Amino acid sequence: MKILKSAVIACSLTVAMGAFSTAAVAESDPGRITYAPVDAINGISERVAAAEAAINNGASGEEVATLIKKATDFSKELNANDKVDRANSKAKAHLKEGIKSAKAGNMEETKAHINAAKEILATLKGLL
Repeated sequence: MKILKSAVIACSLTVAMGAFSTAAVAESDPGRITYAPVDAINGISERVAAAEAAINNGASGEEVATLIKKATDFSKELNANDKVDRANSKAKAHLKEGIKSAKAGNMEETKAHINAAKEILATLKGLL
């Protein structure tokens, strides 16, 4: 009887943990858009390309910094695995340096940081 009682308690705990697991009921907040990893990578790349086009069209440093900031903000939507996260943080570091150099008015350095970030972003899809 003692073994049966222990088995019933263990089974009920297992069922209770499975029923209330956060992974089992995980979903995004209402009104929040969630992106697939590939879509998030494409979104970041599009925003980086917009910043590069702004540099080529002679935009001011503040405008370029704003565009790069949009790319870094959107990179928070990328949620895949640890390898992708590490590579994304490297790309984000280049983008942050690009923001600093754009605010300083050094567009050549900004372009170099954007190109480095683009190279890293191109490898992200292969890490999925």
